[in-house]
Amino acid sequence: MVRILVASLLLPSLFLPAAAKASTPVDDASAPTPVRISTGVTPPVLLDSPVLSLPEGLSFDLIPADAQVQLSLTVNEKGQPQDIRVVKSYSPFVDARVVDTVSRFHFRPATVDNQPTALDLNLIVNVTR
Repeated sequence: MVRILVASLLLPSLFLPAAAKASTPVDDASAPTPVRISTGVTPPVLLDSPVLSLPEGLSFDLIPADAQVQLSLTVNEKGQPQDIRVVKSYSPFVDARVVDTVSRFHFRPATVDNQPTALDLNLIVNVTR
């Protein structure tokens, strides 16, 4: 019983220096600056989307009904798509037509605290007949 009592009195004193060392703040200049979080964030809204067109003489019958192209893009502060990149390709021909069409989309830009801001998007385009 005495051993348990002595052990219970000595063990917490051994952990105190470790706890004090762990809670000491470290001044790290390379630590990232905190990002301000806002509740006033709205996503971009698609306002105008031109129809995908094919060159004359080509038909949508050549494209399967389940054709998809996945894009990554940025909607800038003016609502214009930029930096459009194909993430998942269907075919180079269809990809080029989709990128050309999406470059003509017009969005209401995303906002943070009612200020327009650029925002990165992932977009899946379903090419249908």
